[in-house]
Amino acid sequence: MNSKTKGLLKLIGAIIVIGVIGFIAIRGIGEDKAGSASDVSLGLDLAGGVSVTYEIVDKDATDEQISDTVYKMQLRSQNFSNEAQVSTEGANRITVSIPSVTDADEVLKGLGSAGNIYFIYGMGQSGTKNIETYFDEETSEYKTQLVASRTIADIEADGDVVIDGKDIASAKAVVDQDQYSGIEYKVQLDLNAEGREKFASATSYSYGYVNASGDDALRNIIAIVYDNEVVSAPHVAAVITDGKAVISGQKTNEEASLLASTIRIGALPLELSVLRYYVEGAQLGSDALNRSLIAGAIGFAAIILIMIFLYRVAGVSASLALTFYIGLVVICLNLFQVTLTLPGIAGIILSIGMAVDANVIIFTRIQEEIATGKTVRSSIKLGFSKALSAIIDGNVTTIIAAIVLYYLGSGTVKGFAQTLAIGIILSMITALFVTKFLLGALFDLGADKPVLYGKKREVKTLNIAGNFKKFLLISGGVIAVGIIAVIINFATIKTPFSYGLDFSGGTVTAFTLNDGVPAGIQSEVEAIVLEKTGMNAEVSVASAENTVRIKTKELSTDLRANLISAISSKYNVGNENITTETVGATVSSEMKKDALIAVIVATIGMLLYIWIRFKNINFGTSAVFALIHDVLVVLTVYAVARAFITVGNTFIACMLTIVGYSINATIIIFDRIRENLELRRTQNTTQEIVDISITQTFSRSIYTSLTTLVMVVLLAILGVRSVREFAIPLMAGILCGFFSSVCLAGGMWYFLQRKFRAKESKN
Repeated sequence: MNSKTKGLLKLIGAIIVIGVIGFIAIRGIGEDKAGSASDVSLGLDLAGGVSVTYEIVDKDATDEQISDTVYKMQLRSQNFSNEAQVSTEGANRITVSIPSVTDADEVLKGLGSAGNIYFIYGMGQSGTKNIETYFDEETSEYKTQLVASRTIADIEADGDVVIDGKDIASAKAVVDQDQYSGIEYKVQLDLNAEGREKFASATSYSYGYVNASGDDALRNIIAIVYDNEVVSAPHVAAVITDGKAVISGQKTNEEASLLASTIRIGALPLELSVLRYYVEGAQLGSDALNRSLIAGAIGFAAIILIMIFLYRVAGVSASLALTFYIGLVVICLNLFQVTLTLPGIAGIILSIGMAVDANVIIFTRIQEEIATGKTVRSSIKLGFSKALSAIIDGNVTTIIAAIVLYYLGSGTVKGFAQTLAIGIILSMITALFVTKFLLGALFDLGADKPVLYGKKREVKTLNIAGNFKKFLLISGGVIAVGIIAVIINFATIKTPFSYGLDFSGGTVTAFTLNDGVPAGIQSEVEAIVLEKTGMNAEVSVASAENTVRIKTKELSTDLRANLISAISSKYNVGNENITTETVGATVSSEMKKDALIAVIVATIGMLLYIWIRFKNINFGTSAVFALIHDVLVVLTVYAVARAFITVGNTFIACMLTIVGYSINATIIIFDRIRENLELRRTQNTTQEIVDISITQTFSRSIYTSLTTLVMVVLLAILGVRSVREFAIPLMAGILCGFFSSVCLAGGMWYFLQRKFRAKESKN
């Protein structure tokens, strides 16, 4: 078989595979269209969901108890989706919104009745039995229940309640590998300080009956009761003094997860009762997703054209590989049941940018090798080989960040981390294997002429390190503008930024139309709200209930009256059928703290990785310096443009995207500096090596920034207002990421090298 036939067969095979992946991503498999884009779960912002409002039973609840309850309800609701939102409403209500769900009964059943949870003695010191065993004929299993004559009130009065919900810090399912019995499914229980002391005393008592028989064996049991049902009745196998207990005996991971979830459900500082529930419409409007998809499709087409224009045949192989990559991302979103939101789209945009970046790095290397006179075959081989370390380092640092953000973050942060991790792993596989396979097929078909791979443009060596102080002054000036803007904002609006509804809460106005919801009502209502209140609004429509909900910043009494009057007049709705409620922020202080801790830990993890890989702490320090610079510049944009851009739920995703982009862009340059240092010629000083390295990667920096920017600019142009509020700061982040990686990171590394070497020489 000659090479052309071999190349043709490889190309046909690859196109068939890409076609199958594309078909699944577009149409899906089976009647339920599994694997298709239409089967991807969408978040509240894109598709709406179910909203449940609870009322706090205790009228004297403190702010701290309410805040703690909101946070724990957030953890509970994440059993449905990482993108669930929890907020306060008025003074004594908590609202839970679950995306991609249309059955309110399913949510109510899954969330539970929000009663408290109790850990009780099977038999207390008084000798009264609290639990008993019975045979369930339906399941043919022995089960445990409360003794019919005993209530929780009785058990509590007898002092047989060990701990309750307020004593529990967390509960999660874990899987252990036991050398004798194999895999064990357990629940890890963590107690707070008060619960720790109670549990130590209780387990000390129960452990004394570890070998008891008859009714006394019940004394060795601490049963878990939720809604008057015994959900687990574990024996006490040790005295537990550190507040960390393990509940074993679950048959499957699902069973362990359900028990952990039940404990979390009951572990609330306050008792709640269901007040109302309804189906909620999309927060960003019905056309937000369609506009974003159109922007993405146009942007992707533009990227393909740019890649083919710059890299000819190699660009064709990259375009096919990127098409394959997009299909895989859609299928994986289904496979891992990821709920897609606007922040999730941010993660995908970043991973697409890094997928393009990997190809740009490889193709630039190929052009460099061809320019030295090597054959195309040899250049392709060397291009992939020399690009490997830069691609791996850039992607691994971002994956480290994604893993940390997923495990330490909550809500939006988790969703962003999921889509980012999926995208990064797939982009690396696609660039290193799929692109290489396709390029090999095209080469075998006869694409073996250097001209078919584009020409490496010679660029005069840039004087970057020598102008580092000038670049630093420019950056300092921009950040100083941000500091001044923050001071002005404090003086005028009492906050550093203009906070959106997710961060500050506001007013929800709702009304129901008797004759159905007309098309285009969202934009119509937005215009009414802007005219009557001077505020932008989030308008969602629950078509099944003909209900329109308007969320704005908190309205004064006069503004509420103006809005109600306008709605009543426009839609012929009686004032008594229009309700208004004050709602709290959906991004709680705990979620902000989780996000901040996750970012700090992720940054430390990336710093350590860079230090280990590059064997020089100055590389890691300089990368973090560039990262902090980019974050401060984007915060400047939020402060200066507060009239147009608010700090909302997408703010966290935007900042995380910039962090990932900044680190990746910087590492590519550092990788080239490291390589050139290893190949150092005596005539090149360290400063010259820095400048040469930045110059060699300059085209890569431009092309990667350009292709990523195309996607974001189109989102800003074609997207709805909320999408633009996300896209504009992201554009600023991409531009300052280019500036910091090219103009600051290398110069900072050189500055640190000189400074510490000078100290060493003095010593």
